[in-house]
Amino acid sequence: MDVADLARPDRLWSAREALVRPSPVPAEAGVYGWHFDEAPYPGLAAGRLLYVGIAPRRMATRVSTQNLRKRVRYHFRGNAEGSTLRLTLGCLLGLELRRVGSGRRMTFGKAGEAELSRWMAEHARVCWVACQEPWKAESDVISRLDLPLNLDQNRHNGFHPHLTELRAQARQRARVLSVLT
Repeated sequence: MDVADLARPDRLWSAREALVRPSPVPAEAGVYGWHFDEAPYPGLAAGRLLYVGIAPRRMATRVSTQNLRKRVRYHFRGNAEGSTLRLTLGCLLGLELRRVGSGRRMTFGKAGEAELSRWMAEHARVCWVACQEPWKAESDVISRLDLPLNLDQNRHNGFHPHLTELRAQARQRARVLSVLT
C-alpha cells in the first residue's frame, strides 16, 4: 500500500457523503485516513491527514468483524467508548468525558456526542484504501507519516505525550463525576 493514497488522496469524503445509502465506503478490509479542514487543537495543522485506522483489527485470538464501512460510519456518528478517534477529538475540543450507563463506559454524553458529530460533519473528511490484512500496513503507515492523533505504535510523535496526558486527565475527571443516566 502506498502511504500517499492516504496522505494525498484523490478524493476525501464528508460525513454526508459517507453516510448515504448505498454507501460509497466499501464493506471490505482496509486502512482509512482522517483529514481536517480545521485543526481540532491549537498547534496542529489543518488541511492534512492527522489520524489513520484499520478495519478489521487483528486481536490475540481472532480478527474483529469490522470493515471500512462499519468503522467510518461509527467514527462519524458513534460515541467515544467505541471510537478512539472520537475520544481523542472530544478531548482536544474540550468536551466533558463522562461515565454512562453502568458507569464503566465513558462517552461525552448525548449532547457532547451530538456536538462532536456536528463538528466532524463540518470539518472531518475521510479516505480509505482497501487491502487484505490491514494490520500489516498500519505499522508502516504510522512509522512513515506524521500522525499526531494516533497513540498506538506512535510514541515517536512529538504530540504523543500531550495527547496521552490530555486523555488521561479527561478519564480521571470522568471517574469523579456522577454517572449520566
